[in-house]
Amino acid sequence: MSSLKRSANQISSSAATTAAKKQKANASITSFFGAPKPKPNASQGAATAPPPSVFRFNKEKWVASLTAEQKELLQLEIDTLDESWLAHLKEEVVTPEFLNLKRFIKKERDSGATIFPPEKDIYSWSRHTPLHTVKAVILGQDPYHNHNQAHGLCFSVRPPTKAPPSLRNIYICIKNDYPSFEIPATDGLLTPWAERGVLMLNTCLTVRAHNPNSHAGRGWERFTQKAIDTVAKVRTRGVVFLAWGTPAGKRVAAINKERHNVLQSVHPSPFSAKNGFFTNRHFKLCNEWLAERYGEDAMIEWSLNPKKPVLPANPAASQEQVEPLIESKNANKQPASADLKDNVEAGVPAEPDSLSDADDIDALEALAAAESDPVSIHEPSDKEESDPKNDK
Repeated sequence: MSSLKRSANQISSSAATTAAKKQKANASITSFFGAPKPKPNASQGAATAPPPSVFRFNKEKWVASLTAEQKELLQLEIDTLDESWLAHLKEEVVTPEFLNLKRFIKKERDSGATIFPPEKDIYSWSRHTPLHTVKAVILGQDPYHNHNQAHGLCFSVRPPTKAPPSLRNIYICIKNDYPSFEIPATDGLLTPWAERGVLMLNTCLTVRAHNPNSHAGRGWERFTQKAIDTVAKVRTRGVVFLAWGTPAGKRVAAINKERHNVLQSVHPSPFSAKNGFFTNRHFKLCNEWLAERYGEDAMIEWSLNPKKPVLPANPAASQEQVEPLIESKNANKQPASADLKDNVEAGVPAEPDSLSDADDIDALEALAAAESDPVSIHEPSDKEESDPKNDK
């Protein structure tokens, strides 16, 4: 009998060890849900934070409470807004402001206007990044307004559309933080980031084809601000907000910076990135903060090539080689597939300039023109390079 007990104990111990190993292997998302790791000087025996309460949402009951017109106007939200988000935004979508926004978009479609992104993709950000998985938030402005570009994630485009200039500059910023990062030759699809917990949210969620900012001021700004505020409120253990440009900075101005990490810099547009974006270290700072608070398993893998991760299997044991930072002006002039070492200068560029509205005007112009114009999608024109106002 005692032999049988010992065997049972051995089997139980082995199973527990195996389960622990599996849990560690899949910890990149699940570890983020745990309580933050105590700091080295934390007092022994301090109580850990309690787990977040489960938010119960009866979607069928909520839908049944809507009027006939509300159901008609909100059918897209009912069908495609992830339930984790709808549970917290359900009161916002029935406000007069949001319903007027939906009436406006319906009128646009009824008039024959083409609206981007495609209707099924407007809330793709919510499905790729459910609320309870958010680790970091990247804020954008207006959706791309040409065909086969916008699909509901800021800065991201679907193949075969090549990465626009702002996204290529984002790649260069990652390369400066992680020299092993492989800049995609053409790819601009960022869904892997979204599925790893990076919420990529535009200020406006729709735009009329070939007409930038055409849906600005119609109500999306209030809705997306509510989404940002929801992240700050619900993700109580802290997330990282990456706000590029003055408009994005204003959207996170009220965020509790003791609970969350707010990183700000100029916009990655070709017209403003040279003023400090390339050296802002946001991608590494984001991971360092997540690692300090939740452990190394919570860091975000920024690589878009599954065969070439930038995060080592054992981050603590890795000392990645430090390379010179890519000089911004040359980086803007090179296609993403070029050998980046040709554009490297010795030393570190000057500290980022302070944020300015002028930089953001240029950023908006770049997003509206350079990123959506097939002729200038690869390189800035000579006029853009020589325009004195772009040297601010």
